[in-house]
Amino acid sequence: MTAALDVAARIEALRRELHHHNYRYYVLDDPEIPDVEYDRLFRELAELEAAHPDLIATDSPTQRVGAAPRAAFTEVAHRVAMLSLQNAMDETEMRAFDDRVRRGLGVAAVAYVAEPKVDGLAISLLYEDGSFVRGATRGDGQRGEDVTAQVRTIRAVPLRLQGDGWPALFEVRGEVFLPRAAFDALNERLRAAGARTFKNPRNAAAGSLRQLDPRVTAQRPLNIFCYGVGAWDGELPAATHSDLLAVLRGWGLPVSPESLVVQGVDECLAYHRRLAERRDDLPYDIDGVVFKVDDLAAQARLGFVTREPRWAVAFKYPAQEALTRILAVEFQVGRTGAVTPVARLEPVAVGGVTVANATLHNMDEVRRKDVHVGDTVYVRRAGDVIPEVVRVLLERRPDTAAPVVPPTQCPVCGSDVVRPDGEVVARCSGGLYCAAQRKEAIKHFASRRALDIEGLGDKLVEQLVERGLVRDPADLYGLAVETLAGLDRMGPKSAQNLIEALERSKETTLARFIHGLGIREVGEATAALLAAHFGDLDALLAAQPAEIEAIHGIGSVVATHIVTFFAQPHNREVIERLREAGIHWPRVVPTQPTAHPLVGLTFVITGTLSRPRDAIKAELEALGAKVAGSVSSRTDYVIAGQDAGSKLERARALERPILDEAGLAALIEDPRAHDESLKRPSSAPIGD
Repeated sequence: MTAALDVAARIEALRRELHHHNYRYYVLDDPEIPDVEYDRLFRELAELEAAHPDLIATDSPTQRVGAAPRAAFTEVAHRVAMLSLQNAMDETEMRAFDDRVRRGLGVAAVAYVAEPKVDGLAISLLYEDGSFVRGATRGDGQRGEDVTAQVRTIRAVPLRLQGDGWPALFEVRGEVFLPRAAFDALNERLRAAGARTFKNPRNAAAGSLRQLDPRVTAQRPLNIFCYGVGAWDGELPAATHSDLLAVLRGWGLPVSPESLVVQGVDECLAYHRRLAERRDDLPYDIDGVVFKVDDLAAQARLGFVTREPRWAVAFKYPAQEALTRILAVEFQVGRTGAVTPVARLEPVAVGGVTVANATLHNMDEVRRKDVHVGDTVYVRRAGDVIPEVVRVLLERRPDTAAPVVPPTQCPVCGSDVVRPDGEVVARCSGGLYCAAQRKEAIKHFASRRALDIEGLGDKLVEQLVERGLVRDPADLYGLAVETLAGLDRMGPKSAQNLIEALERSKETTLARFIHGLGIREVGEATAALLAAHFGDLDALLAAQPAEIEAIHGIGSVVATHIVTFFAQPHNREVIERLREAGIHWPRVVPTQPTAHPLVGLTFVITGTLSRPRDAIKAELEALGAKVAGSVSSRTDYVIAGQDAGSKLERARALERPILDEAGLAALIEDPRAHDESLKRPSSAPIGD
């Protein structure tokens, strides 16, 4: 007796819970649980009712589809009920469906129509004499909501059918959806307006179609694919479902371009696999493939069960969203120093794999979503994209839940974590020392516009770091020929060449050295400004933000980056070791920003140069110079590369000074060292 009472209580609890989730999903467009969780509850209830048929009630969720329509819309009775589909969750269940169909028809093989199961909102379109007269949502399957005015705003829905031959009255069934690109744009607009955003394209489609004001719906580019018919006056003009889809398409009704006739269950499974490989590239969300018996007479013979046809099945893909719990939040440091919060999860299956970690992006997102350790959350995974926490279920938050506290020191190297005003991402400031940033720091240091270490490419840097031979840029200058010769794709000759390149790189410029340190937002132009202003590295190391910010072309954010970088003991240690290794540069005469010799001079850039013209232009403008587009008598210098053409010829005709890139670098490095001889026209054959 107790067991029977327990079963009855469980059935009643499941009914209440499913009714609640139906209301959240269909009426409020605000689901609390992902589809996979709903499917699990529904299957449990269906199995219990099948084992105890005496406990089945007429109001059970298994006896109807969806939920009652919202009171705000006029109620519509469907001429033919809009039913649901049975689900197959794996190959075994798909084969079982095919076996039931073949046994029901008494045949050895069956042709099916396959098409993507678009994740949107089911709709019924009523046409009379070729004109669209009514649109209705599925509702509870028998009665839906009248959304005619809203459907009229969907451009894919023909208000008048093309061609001829349609019956006096018929219902078309389809799925309204919002393409991914439109969904992203919609959420961006809502976010900019400070409004609540949608969780996914399905919710956005449902929310858009069920706007009381059709003008709101019209602003959202909904789409539709038609997949079948309901009521139909007279005989159908086709013997197969695939031919019926072709008829609908001929009348101007949109049908999925992925629709295909497949023979037997093995071709069904192959189609399912092929579409899974392309799933993330489709412009809309799908959650499975629908297979329907193609022969319409065979469909009629198979008939229906209470809530679904026996001749169709939805072969679902693994859920891309699931519920789980956050066990902890840790912080990872990326290759550029970005410090990112990562949720450690109670393992859960999402998208066919077990997920134990999910990104939280940044602390702004953590606060916006109100994430706490201990929360129950939605987790989403799409293809190879890193899983992310989508939403917190606040109603399930335990009393022991703890807020996420960002670190003040890097979890890898202990350097300060900084986040300047106006920036979203926090970063480790130990760029030269931090193990997480090691490879990128060394690659940048060796790059052509920094220390220009010829032969030290990305692959070699990765080998050196991964084998523990180099931890920071200073370690490069302690490498030996024998060590390098033992690396992949290296030999004695290549190793010797690299050692010689390292030796040559020791003679550089202060601007290149500063640039090579990899300080955030300190590029070539800013490095040149710093070198010109301070003239000495020690003076720069001792500078305060206000002094750096006073330099024309450098703002407060960059000044903060610079001071913070040099304040880290690890960075200073690496810099000192680089100087001890023998890196040096010519003395730079410091200048005052207002008296910089390039202030007010006009330059023209022409020809093909080793770096983009915009970069050179920005560097010159940062020093107070002007960059013009044409050569005139007022031009002070012409910077000419290869194939300079007419501008170079005009500069020579007007006897304007001409510099190549080396001359420009020398001018920027120490402008006062250049006497009036630079103002005399150059006879160098640049570009010839």
